[in-house]
Amino acid sequence: MFTTKPYLIRAIHEWCADEGFTPYLAVQVDERTRVPREFVRDGQIVLNVCADATHQLQMGNDEISFQTRFNGASFPVLVPVAAVVAIYARENGQGMAFEANSSTQIADIENAEKVGASVAVEADQDNAKQEPVAKRGSHLTRIK
Repeated sequence: MFTTKPYLIRAIHEWCADEGFTPYLAVQVDERTRVPREFVRDGQIVLNVCADATHQLQMGNDEISFQTRFNGASFPVLVPVAAVVAIYARENGQGMAFEANSSTQIADIENAEKVGASVAVEADQDNAKQEPVAKRGSHLTRIK
C-alpha cells in the first residue's frame, strides 16, 4: 500500500493554483534533498512552488523536482516526498502539515511485515513510560 502524502501534496498545490494563492513547501533537509544549503535554517527550507517561480515542476510519488532561481542564479531542486513537512498557501496559511519522513516510516513497517518480522509494540510501551521529550517549536504559524 502506498502513502497518500504525494497525492495530498499535489491536491493542495492544485487548490492553491486554482485560488490564485502561492503554494509553499516546507522541507526537512537531509542528504537526499538538493537545495542551496545557504538558505537552510534549522534543518529546514521553505520553497515557493508556484508556476511563476518554478520551471519543469514535476511532482511525483517519490520526489518533487524543478528548476528555480536563488539570488538570480538557476538551481535544480530535488525534494524527496518523505522530506516534505507541509504545503500551504502563503496568503492565508491554509494547507496541510505532515510528520517528517512519515512515508519512510510507513514503508519500513510494511517491509518488516512482508519479511515476516513483527513490529515491536513492547518498545513503544517502554518509551511511553519514560518522560516525554520536549518538542521543538515550529517556525510555521497556524492561521485559522
